[in-house]
Amino acid sequence: MMMDVYDKIPMLESNKFLLREIKEDTDTEDLLKVYSDKEAVPLFNSDNCVNGFYYVSIKEMKATIEFWKDEYQKRYYVRWAVVDKRRNQAIGTIELFNRNANDYFNNCGLLRLDLRSDYEKQDDIADILSIIVPKTKELFACDKLATKAIPIAKERIKALEFAGFKLSDESLIGHDGTKYDSYYVREV
Repeated sequence: MMMDVYDKIPMLESNKFLLREIKEDTDTEDLLKVYSDKEAVPLFNSDNCVNGFYYVSIKEMKATIEFWKDEYQKRYYVRWAVVDKRRNQAIGTIELFNRNANDYFNNCGLLRLDLRSDYEKQDDIADILSIIVPKTKELFACDKLATKAIPIAKERIKALEFAGFKLSDESLIGHDGTKYDSYYVREV
């Protein structure tokens, strides 16, 4: 029987990284370092989102974590903390959900990976992808997986290509009709 990812966020891990539920009491300061990182923020996927994910205060970060938890309760998406196991420190987040839409990205796991800029390296990204990609079909019952990587995200693109993703010619169509590009896709 398939587990329901919206009943309990599963912990997933490799030797280096742990994906687990975000904990406000321990992760807020670490995640503020991610979301106040001016080199990292441009690489985040905020397509179809209401804000741009740049925060400078603990108050803003706490409010965002509460927003993410509320969205999870509504079954919109799952957002994990990405923890560096050696440092026992949250160094980013990963969001995933099954997107139902009237475009190419229907029944598609949409993955958003937000990392601190010092982890925006091919090996680290490939390691994180190796944790989540094999679980996508089981957790989200989708037939493909997509994530955004803009052209300046050279390390991310190398990691995606290594993991079997290919740049799609298709645009993701937002809820307001906006077309978004730079999506890499692979079957799961």
